[in-house]
Amino acid sequence: MTLFTAEGMIRAQMRAHTKGLCHPPSVVCHAYLRWLLTQGMKPAFEMDRSSDGLLLGVRELYVQRAPGNTCLSALAAMTRIEGGAALNDSKGCGGVMRMAPVGLFDACKGQEFEYGRQFAALTHGHPTGYLAAGAFAFLIGELFRGTPLSEAIGKVIAELIRYEHHEETHIALRRALTLAEGGAPTPEKVESLGGGWVAEEALAIAVYCALTANSFDNGVLAAVNHSGDSDSTGSITGNLLGLIHGEAALPKSWLARLELREIVSRVAEDLVDSPNFRSVPDPSPGEPRGWHVYPGD
Repeated sequence: MTLFTAEGMIRAQMRAHTKGLCHPPSVVCHAYLRWLLTQGMKPAFEMDRSSDGLLLGVRELYVQRAPGNTCLSALAAMTRIEGGAALNDSKGCGGVMRMAPVGLFDACKGQEFEYGRQFAALTHGHPTGYLAAGAFAFLIGELFRGTPLSEAIGKVIAELIRYEHHEETHIALRRALTLAEGGAPTPEKVESLGGGWVAEEALAIAVYCALTANSFDNGVLAAVNHSGDSDSTGSITGNLLGLIHGEAALPKSWLARLELREIVSRVAEDLVDSPNFRSVPDPSPGEPRGWHVYPGD
């Protein structure tokens, strides 16, 4: 869903360039519904399949890897392309862990929190579920612009507390900051922040592991060696530490075995380069980037 978040944002920008107007949450919603198709499910209405774009052509994405039930049920229940909050009370971490592309997207600059909040709310209707996602998108944006982690977290909290119902996420982040003052991470310390199954816990664990890490792999290993939702906390922590330490810090042995590395790299590069894409529908199928790869719908 992280890949489909990025694809949706690129397509939203293409739509804005070519048609002069765009509602990004609706375009990202359409991207999530395309993801739903890869999981063998359909929404409650007939989708327009005239412009599937890049990711639906990647057959490996059709393999099911324990998709979140909240995401599946919320998207399957839709009766049209939505732009509002899901009709559930879920604050699972699935909204947070797919929001990194928002902070990397130049067109979102200054609006990362709001877009992250809106995109997560498409599947997670509890305020904590989408506010934690907005906070994470904002944090990624600050790190992408070179803000030191501790300073960036302070800015995140200042932005977060402007929103109603921020208390759970605010308290979780404060606990992570306090715990980080106690030195190197241990599984017991990580688990004192919760299991990571819900949004504020997953974000707090990632922030704690990033603050106490002395390297990329050290922080990610701390984030996955606990008995909770370790794949989610590892993913979120890896997003943070990847920005802090850079691509050169990624262990080569991990990269060598990384599934779908080429498509992940391509979408990431396209996300950053998309302001330079052709802003008119491209009639040439040989053009590697442009409307026919990222149609604006």
